Amino acid sequence: MVDFGTFRRTILVGMKKERQDCSEIVGKQALFVVNLEPRKMAGEVSEGMLFDIGYTNGITPVLTMPEKDVPNGVSAG
Repeated sequence: MVDFGTFRRTILVGMKKERQDCSEIVGKQALFVVNLEPRKMAGEVSEGMLFDIGYTNGITPVLTMPEKDVPNGVSAG
C-alpha cells in the first residue's frame, strides 16, 4: 500500500529476484506511475507501477528517489 498524500494505492512489484530483503524499501519515497489502468497480478490488482533504474541494463534496479523528503503525492515534472 502506497500513501500518495490524498489517496492510497495498492502497487505490486516483482522484486524478489532483485533484492534479498524487499522490506528495505518500506517507508522510502520513490517515483511511481499512477496513471495506468489497474492490472491483475498474482491474483491481486495493482493500481500503478514503481519506477526504477537499471533493470534493462542488467544491473540490480535501484529506486528513483528524491534527493530530500517531499510531501507524499507530489508530482514529477
